[in-house]
Amino acid sequence: MEKIFVHIAKDLSIDPKQVNQVIGLLENDNTIPFIARYRKEMTGGLDEVQIENIRDAYTYARQLEKRKQEVIGKIDEQGKLDGQLKKKILSASKLQEVEDLYLPYRQKRRTRAAIAKEKGLEPLADWLMSLPETSVEEKAASFISEEKELPTIDDVLRGVRDIVAERLADSAELRAFAREKTFNQGVIQVHGGKNLDRDEKKVYAMYYDYREPARKMVPHRILAINRGEKEGILKVTVESPEDQIISKIRQSLLHGQTTTAEEVLYRSAEDACRRLIAPAVERELRQALTERAEEQAIHIFSENLRGLLLQPPMKEKTVLGVDPAYRTGCKLAVVAPTGKVLDIAVIYPTPPKSEIEPARDKVLSLIAKYNVDIIAIGNGTASRETEAFIADTIKEVRNKTVYYVIVNEAGASVYSASPLAREEFPDLHVEERSAVSIARRLQDPLAELVKVDPKSIGVGEYQHDVSKKELTESLRFVVETVVNRVGVNVNTASRELLQYVSGLSKTVAGNVIAERDRRGKFNSREELKEVPRLGDRAFEQAAGFLRIRGGSEPLDNTAIHPESYQHARQLLKRIDCRVEAIGSEEVKSQLEQLKIPQIADELHIGEPTLRDMIEALIRPGRDPRENVKKPLLKTDVMELKDLREGMQLEGTVRNVVDFGAFVDIGVKQDGLVHLSKLSNRFVKHPLDVVHVGQIVTVWVDGLDIEKGRISLTMVKPGNSR
Repeated sequence: MEKIFVHIAKDLSIDPKQVNQVIGLLENDNTIPFIARYRKEMTGGLDEVQIENIRDAYTYARQLEKRKQEVIGKIDEQGKLDGQLKKKILSASKLQEVEDLYLPYRQKRRTRAAIAKEKGLEPLADWLMSLPETSVEEKAASFISEEKELPTIDDVLRGVRDIVAERLADSAELRAFAREKTFNQGVIQVHGGKNLDRDEKKVYAMYYDYREPARKMVPHRILAINRGEKEGILKVTVESPEDQIISKIRQSLLHGQTTTAEEVLYRSAEDACRRLIAPAVERELRQALTERAEEQAIHIFSENLRGLLLQPPMKEKTVLGVDPAYRTGCKLAVVAPTGKVLDIAVIYPTPPKSEIEPARDKVLSLIAKYNVDIIAIGNGTASRETEAFIADTIKEVRNKTVYYVIVNEAGASVYSASPLAREEFPDLHVEERSAVSIARRLQDPLAELVKVDPKSIGVGEYQHDVSKKELTESLRFVVETVVNRVGVNVNTASRELLQYVSGLSKTVAGNVIAERDRRGKFNSREELKEVPRLGDRAFEQAAGFLRIRGGSEPLDNTAIHPESYQHARQLLKRIDCRVEAIGSEEVKSQLEQLKIPQIADELHIGEPTLRDMIEALIRPGRDPRENVKKPLLKTDVMELKDLREGMQLEGTVRNVVDFGAFVDIGVKQDGLVHLSKLSNRFVKHPLDVVHVGQIVTVWVDGLDIEKGRISLTMVKPGNSR
């Protein structure tokens, strides 16, 4: 086991002791958020992603060890296991190496080589591979047999070549060589496929005659050609360094010696490469490229989702949510700061009805009646026409300024038609629920977005082309880390939000809601222990992430874990402050003057825990999202024709992809900031500079009004590299 820890530590550039501690904590059923937040002394301050990487590496290592034992057992059952082979299997560091070593012993279907063996040609194959100096034809003639369907020498030698080719193809060493050469020197070739005529919009035009070294293929191009191939629009092949592979196979056969069997062995080497090794390695290469591309696509989607979930809430604001539409009308929902729905309506300001005046009257009356602060407009169908109408309408509001903002409504329709939405709003139509969801997304993005399947939130690229299982696991991990980093108000949270809290299952989250409904608000974290099935272990994992605001214990509204309350009180006593004073300037002033190492030693706690404790006492109830720039609030609309090259604008990053970022600057079409225009320094990937929801300053770099394309730059004109 120690060997595994050392191997994982080396691969991840982490101290083996940290790996040991993390695996021990995970095997004791501690959650990743809990370990990252409350066991920093044990892990050396590793974050959630590092802990997840250790978990995944350990899972792989265990699978590898299990597979090694299975393979050793199966080969031993055949009586073919020797010490050298066992040593090779045990020293393999990858599953692929184990499978290569097992290949010669694996139960195969009835291959050409198997048929040749049935005809008794294996002794002749052994003789040829011994590099004989006597006549091959004379030896082969002795195997001619009408009964075995071997009427000629050519038939005999053809069967022998099949046996030799399969032996060569089963060589782990030769497979590894072919794999390494193909992965490093192979070229991906793409041409038009049988369904080329279906590509009416020329989406895949750049790939109709395309070549690129496999090692240089970037993820989004790999997924694009995979999709085109699946649709039959493209045909993809791999050009491998065949001559080098065949030469290596021949060398492995002849070892520089001469033999009368040279021609037969040479032809066997060519057959082994072209018929058996090359196709298998090409499949492996395509699979490896796809896995790498999918991993990157999932990473981008995950990081985009993280950015979206961490958007700052619009607290204490009454919001008018608008779900735009044409024929069926725009649905309106007025939502109070608490999330309560105050009113529902429908207007028809867009074609075909274009009932502008009645629509304006309705919006103005709702603003006046409920003192609406902000209007949230979904960015779907008819969004820009609705935006123009709203921008014009709010100019008539008297005595206050009403703003509007465009909200990403991806997934709102999925939620609105879900059983959860029907349970929450049984008397509302689907579109009306969407309007409510759009308003709530502005008020508290995290609380609303957790109700939607993450895969339905459109902030990814090629998310429909990747492994659904891998994508689901990655997105769930993102949601869990964000929810636990932000913390959850246990007295207002939905079941959907609570189920992502460390230690709480969907069932226990439902029990929390039921207990809250029965008793009224929870007054302390201790009362959570009365929730059915929320035992001591679940409480330990969850308590620090659950907040009780206005309860009997002020520390319950902090990220301090109950296990550390005693230390927190000792700390407050040391600075002569009452627990009720946390968050005050007095407490802040006193705590900021403390010497961390000395106090940690006095309290017998680790320095990381003490630092977190001080931060929590200075800012109880702190929401990390509050540090993020608020969404851009607007009072007027801009059109594409209003733009000029060099114009400076503020925009919201809507999506990040491998080649750049799409930014909403308030016109119908999002603009693209290419990777090369994100900074005046080298940028390896857009995620190193921007994230979804970020407010950025951009300059118009180019316009194609006819095609509706906007090129943007984040490098101030005159400051380019």
